[in-house]
Amino acid sequence: MIIYDLSCDNDHKFEGWFRSADDFDRQLQTRLITCPQCDSHAVRRIPSAVAISSHATGHGAAASAESAVGSSTAVMPVGAQAMALYRQLVQSIVANSEDVGQSFAEEARKIHYNEAPERAIRGQATADECEALRDEGIQILNLPAAKEEDLN
Repeated sequence: MIIYDLSCDNDHKFEGWFRSADDFDRQLQTRLITCPQCDSHAVRRIPSAVAISSHATGHGAAASAESAVGSSTAVMPVGAQAMALYRQLVQSIVANSEDVGQSFAEEARKIHYNEAPERAIRGQATADECEALRDEGIQILNLPAAKEEDLN
C-alpha cells in the first residue's frame, strides 16, 4: 500500500491510499480521484513533509517539522544521527526477516503469488530484478549496502 499526499487545484490537501504507483496513475487518468472537499478532479501529488526528531533534544527537528506542516520542507538528520538511525533500521530488518541471499527476487515472487508462506525476507537483487519486481506490483525496500563495521 502506498500513501500519497495530494492537492487539488483549489489547494485542498488530502491523502490517498493506492495499491501501487501504477494504480494511482490509472485512477488519476480515469478521473476516479476527487478532492473530498470540493470534488475537483484536478488532483496532483505533492511532496510529503518528513521529520525525524532526536530523542536527546526533544526539539530541533521536531520543532522545525511543526512549522513545516503544509509545506514540502523535509527535516532530516545528518552525520552521526543519520548513521545511528540507519543502524537501527538495518538491525531491525535483520532481526525480523529471513535472509534468502541471491534468491531474493525468486522468493519475493513466490510469496507475492502465494506459492510460499508470507514472511519478511531480505537478500540481494540486481537493479533489473528490483525494477521487474516493482513492475509486477511487488513492494520492496532497496537499502544501500553498508559495511558491517558501520553498523556496529
